Amino acid sequence: MGSGSGDSPARRDSGPAPGGRSAPGDGPARRGRRTQAERDAITIEIGYALFSGMFAAALVYGAVAGPALLFALPHRVEQALVLGGSVLAATVFALRATHLLWRFLRRPSDDGGL
Repeated sequence: MGSGSGDSPARRDSGPAPGGRSAPGDGPARRGRRTQAERDAITIEIGYALFSGMFAAALVYGAVAGPALLFALPHRVEQALVLGGSVLAATVFALRATHLLWRFLRRPSDDGGL
């Protein structure tokens, strides 16, 4: 039996490249463990997304429910403004945080950030 006589090309090409390295195009997020820098980057991005979402939600809530808190309005109008402000604020928070995290995860891996 000569060298490589029973090896098919598919069998030889499966698995990581020699030296335990991933094939080109397999980023750490897709294969293997993340580096400390990548873990730090996602932690910071999560914190930013949460803070930014809360800030945007507070602005929306203040704009919608603010008049109910500042002026003497009929009870039903106050309730509607506070409820509407709460619903809109929760929606804005969820959309803002989700958008930022999706944008972070879909960025090119060679953008120079890490």
